Amino acid sequence: MTTQLAAKTPQEIRALIRSGRWRGVTSGVAAGYVQANLAILPKDLAFDFLLFCQRNPRPCPLLEVVEAGSAEPRLTAPGADLRTDVPAYRIYQQGRLAAEVDSLQDHWRDDLVSFLLGCSFSFENAMTDAGIPVRHQEMGCNVPMYVTNIATAPAGVFAGPMVVSMRPIPREQIVRAVQVTSRFPATHGAPVHIGRPQDIGIRDLDRPDYGDPVEIRPGEEPVFWACGVTPQAVALACQPSLMITHAPGKMFVTDRRDADYAVL
Repeated sequence: MTTQLAAKTPQEIRALIRSGRWRGVTSGVAAGYVQANLAILPKDLAFDFLLFCQRNPRPCPLLEVVEAGSAEPRLTAPGADLRTDVPAYRIYQQGRLAAEVDSLQDHWRDDLVSFLLGCSFSFENAMTDAGIPVRHQEMGCNVPMYVTNIATAPAGVFAGPMVVSMRPIPREQIVRAVQVTSRFPATHGAPVHIGRPQDIGIRDLDRPDYGDPVEIRPGEEPVFWACGVTPQAVALACQPSLMITHAPGKMFVTDRRDADYAVL
């Protein structure tokens, strides 16, 4: 199904999600278009979170901030609805995962501010074009994500560990993977760590904190990128009254092209 969705437009993908006809992992979907992590907070916490994103641009690269009460991301996807156009949402209350839902229509409030953050799924098309394997796509599963011992820079009430995503890369292609992904700083950019997962607090690659484990073959090294699931780990650590996010691996697909955010 994901292969079929790669050729669909973002508008077609969002229509499928909104109607409930598809709710899968979005890696490989709408190839060439930017995907985004989602974080939604009450207005009284929004400035602190904005400051947190500015201080932590690797895990939280801001694409758009949607004003309180509005669910339309007018800069990245005019006409879309952040309450219905994500495959699954997570609702955190006082640092506890309270629910995972398909729609926010019954949970929406006029004081909610939405943040769209760049997602590493957006540079996977460039990796594939460069001949670099993307293992979770090959296996038809979600990317593995891990909570690390890398501390984020605190801002107001927000502080906590960085989350990373991992892709196994053949050793002879690691330099190329760094070069390719460095061109996309708005979607996490270059890796934050290569090899030796224990150095960043990861004990077992076969037991990711989010997503699915993937095969690491002989001659490959695990390569780690900052991940937009970081706000979810922060929500567990600092216990804000309310934070709504996407479910890991199930992103918001924007109308912006990957090339719009590429640097030379």
